[in-house]
Amino acid sequence: MKLPIIKHLTSFIEENDEDFLVETIETLESLTEVPSLKDDELDVIGELISNMYGAIEVNKMIKDGTSKKEALNSFMQRVMGSIDS
Repeated sequence: MKLPIIKHLTSFIEENDEDFLVETIETLESLTEVPSLKDDELDVIGELISNMYGAIEVNKMIKDGTSKKEALNSFMQRVMGSIDS
């Protein structure tokens, strides 16, 4: 997951609507079922999906009253904590 991408996607959600990301995730998940995709292509799609889910999670925290900066930092700390475990 990349913080700049999650930050950008969070701004996109604020300017538009979360449903755009949800529908994009569904489309990308469907694409992963194409049998001719190579591993590196699947990795890219997976990274995109992860960043989109991250942005949705950050947006949820913002809706619950957390500042954008604090929500982004908190989310990335959780992600790094789960990687270190």
